[in-house]
Amino acid sequence: MSEQSIEQWLMAQLGTTPIETRLLMSLAIIIILWSFRFVTLKLIFARIQEPKVRYYWRNGIKYFTVALGFILISIVWVKQMDSLATFLGLLSAGLAIALKDPITNFAGWLFILLRRPFDVGDRIQIGNHAGDVIDIRFFQFTINEIGNWVDADQSTGRIIHIPNGTVFTQSQVNYDQGFSHIWNEIGVLVTFESNWQKAREILERIVSKHCAHFTTEAQKRLLDASKKFMIFYNTLDPIVYVAVKDSGVMLTMRYLSVPNKRRVTEDAIWKDVLEEFHRCNDVDFAYPTQRIYYNLTEGKPEARAKSDHAG
Repeated sequence: MSEQSIEQWLMAQLGTTPIETRLLMSLAIIIILWSFRFVTLKLIFARIQEPKVRYYWRNGIKYFTVALGFILISIVWVKQMDSLATFLGLLSAGLAIALKDPITNFAGWLFILLRRPFDVGDRIQIGNHAGDVIDIRFFQFTINEIGNWVDADQSTGRIIHIPNGTVFTQSQVNYDQGFSHIWNEIGVLVTFESNWQKAREILERIVSKHCAHFTTEAQKRLLDASKKFMIFYNTLDPIVYVAVKDSGVMLTMRYLSVPNKRRVTEDAIWKDVLEEFHRCNDVDFAYPTQRIYYNLTEGKPEARAKSDHAG
């Protein structure tokens, strides 16, 4: 039975006008599709407990029912045009002029789905905003903000809705895609008088204790990432670099971490550093200070200034 036959049958049975009949048919389509979505998700959620899989099923079915509903309702209401294709063509042309930004955002949604610069659960930065992606919709995606006034990569408690079209105009930084680990550095400044070699050994032992397991994980992920991206490192092991600063000797611990554990790892490392340095009598932290350095009596004997009164 064709759509026109269904409409005529309903008009004969209900005694309604063409407009009223089309309204009833549109309402029936909405109820049927909503019922289909409700029942399908209920059956799926009864079998699947993984939140991320549930999210994809919920969004997939939502997009399918919305698209199908739009097509069916368009068929019900399009009467004076030669074909649905003509109607959709005219509609698209009008929307392109009147709804430039929404169309750009919809194109951004398609780009995100097909190219996947990020996915739900990824930690990203786009423009001045950084956070964990918690939702992707037709016209915008949502992140759970990190940083900002919080002095670490941890949540502020705010969520930010960002137009999908932003992916065409701003760079996206993905903490999780590809290599999946990030490098972090912690600088420890010790005085010139400290035993910096001993301090370096202490720091190497501490950073290896807390971060060596990240190296093992990263080696596996690096092999997978190298198949898609030109990523390689000569070494992934934690290391301590030495540099001289104005106030002392800078010992910089460089190590790998996963993005959402950077602050926790840094906290554990600093606790051990404070405890170890507290037990050392020949290692002390440095900080900006002022002192009078009398070169006639201080410093290495051969590097001291010569007194004008020396006899």
